[in-house]
Amino acid sequence: MRTEQKTNTKNSIGRLLMVGLCILIQIAWLCLLIIRLHSHYAWISLVSSLAAVVLVLHIYISGSNAAFKMPWIILLLTFPPLGVLIWLLLGNVGVASSTRKRFTAIQKQYEPYRLHPDGALRRVEALDMTAANQMRYIRDHAGYPVYTDTDVVFYGDTMEAFLAQLEAIEQAEHFIFMEYHAIEEQKAFGMLRDALAKKAAQGVEVRIFYDDIGSIGFINLDFIKRMKELGIACRAFNPVVPLLNVFMNNRDHRKITVIDGKIGFTGGYNLADEYFNMTHPYGTWKDSGIRLTGAAVRSLTLMFLEMWNGDKQTDKEIAVYLPECTTSGTGFVQPYADTPLDHEYVGENVYLNLINAAKHRIFITTPYLIISDEMTRALTLAAKRGVDVRIITPGIPDKKIIYQITRSYYAQLARHGVRIYEYTPGFLHAKQTLCDSEAAIVGTINMDYRSLYHHFENGVLLWRCAAIADIAEDFAQLFHDSAEVTAQYCNRTRAMRIGQALLRLFAPLL
Repeated sequence: MRTEQKTNTKNSIGRLLMVGLCILIQIAWLCLLIIRLHSHYAWISLVSSLAAVVLVLHIYISGSNAAFKMPWIILLLTFPPLGVLIWLLLGNVGVASSTRKRFTAIQKQYEPYRLHPDGALRRVEALDMTAANQMRYIRDHAGYPVYTDTDVVFYGDTMEAFLAQLEAIEQAEHFIFMEYHAIEEQKAFGMLRDALAKKAAQGVEVRIFYDDIGSIGFINLDFIKRMKELGIACRAFNPVVPLLNVFMNNRDHRKITVIDGKIGFTGGYNLADEYFNMTHPYGTWKDSGIRLTGAAVRSLTLMFLEMWNGDKQTDKEIAVYLPECTTSGTGFVQPYADTPLDHEYVGENVYLNLINAAKHRIFITTPYLIISDEMTRALTLAAKRGVDVRIITPGIPDKKIIYQITRSYYAQLARHGVRIYEYTPGFLHAKQTLCDSEAAIVGTINMDYRSLYHHFENGVLLWRCAAIADIAEDFAQLFHDSAEVTAQYCNRTRAMRIGQALLRLFAPLL
């Protein structure tokens, strides 16, 4: 964690350390208890071993992919008591039944407000059934329809996105909703805070929703109180508590701003100075985002309201936040969300569908590359059938262990024709995918285990939108600024293969 964070959030860092210490003490106590019981009572050993076997069978027959099953199976069979404990804390992707029921009730309540303009999907069907099938999957299994009548602007420079956001906030008349994984109360957010406070004073309803873990290194608990004093309603998602809590493993990784239900922003960037290159902890920070104006903003509004009310329901009537709104945008736009509350891995499946549909090229940026065997097979198979497959990852890491795990996936991909690039100026945080210059995804979903299986995420699928040309130009600039490392990872020494195999084996546990 960089110096600015430490010096400006002392109370928050202390809280994080205290919570972490309390949890470690609880884990240590449980481990010690298990070890002592295990050594003194034969039946305890038998029960833990049977529990481990049951869990292994449960994991084996589950719908998860093999790459993420293997480390748990090895851990459970090698160290049954400890393995069972760790799996209950970290491996169980499901959430508590009370949490699931609360969010499910909200989703059912909002179902009538999800408009499904099948006319847009029928138009896509007449043009391209492969694209239509992708959109139908998102509609039927994530609950978000495809829209026309939406203008899309792509920002390859996050400062441009930030300034556009400020300008849109200045024009707000009714409400402003903001949901972000991380908020840092420094220069960038200070500008936003002043603009939001001004609008709140004018009678505009302003809400901020942030993830407690994502922001804990940036702000402290006084933040909510100070926002309230400015007339801004503020909530923290899934607050960190000094108790073992399975749901603490699931975080809100979404980034959404909605203004009057007519303008929406999303993308990879949080509300912290480094995302706008106001500070440089990891060299040049590269991120991206998009602005939607028109009908598709309705989906972003619903995403925000579901999280806000799923955490603590206060809105009894939401129609006032869903105005009819159209504009003269080109192409088709489908915002969508992914949730750990179900067993439908929408984020991963949308990526897989896009890779499998590629005819000429598929370009991907991701800050972390921890992928399943299915994803690896899809990427390598696309390369083998002649598709130009390229992946860009950071040149300067923010997490060194994760960076080494990311690099451990290069060799298998490179050997089968996937081209790997590293963004040499600094840290690449953008999550964007381009397919055949016709389809693109911009959003929050990393190609890693946490984004694909544990977190609340969101993205936007674009098809034949004018903004896709701007995304293609951004990729062209990225390739110019990045170094291709494909050749150096095609061949590895035996020591490298062993080390990388170990890293990949335990990657899902991180």
